[in-house]
Amino acid sequence: MTKRPATKKTKAPAPRAWQRMLSGRRLNLLDPSPLDIEIEDIAHGLARVARWNGQTVGRHAFSVAEHSLLVHNICVALRPGLPANWRLAALLHDAPEYVVGDLISPFKAAVGLDYKAFELRLLSAIHVRFGLPAELPKGISALIKRADIAAAYFEATQLAGFEEKEARKFFGNPRGITPIILTPASVHDAQKKFLNVFGEIEKARGH
Repeated sequence: MTKRPATKKTKAPAPRAWQRMLSGRRLNLLDPSPLDIEIEDIAHGLARVARWNGQTVGRHAFSVAEHSLLVHNICVALRPGLPANWRLAALLHDAPEYVVGDLISPFKAAVGLDYKAFELRLLSAIHVRFGLPAELPKGISALIKRADIAAAYFEATQLAGFEEKEARKFFGNPRGITPIILTPASVHDAQKKFLNVFGEIEKARGH
């Protein structure tokens, strides 16, 4: 009985790990390069990603672009005269979501730390792209975190159906912050406003 010649196993091609952006850039999600990051792509993506998985009231979804602007505005209110670099860091605090989406906190907890590490790696590349330190000073990170939680409280009570008592349980009471009335904007308006504020900050930075 003659033996059949062994067949050579072909190696399966590696799965595609990059995403093509409308700018034409190809962003490698596993090893993001600052050179492949453009603010227009970020604004376009964030304006089309809904907070709270879209479970909000109003004609339009409340986008991550609008949330980013809200966090920026709260940071400026909490720290008058905040340097432009840190205003930009506040505006971009959720920028990785332009490619990874806005996973709600319970799902992030279920996914685990690997997801967080992936998100932080992309955020570091975004910081480097726009001349910010890859890792922010602890005081600035704490300020942005405080503003982020306050923003979540306002969004939860005004848009996402939370009672104030329930929202305080999860997000605390945003003391020292004047309540902000939220009105979800259209995708076009949210994207335009995000880019306008970015432009104002860059002008203040001398760019």
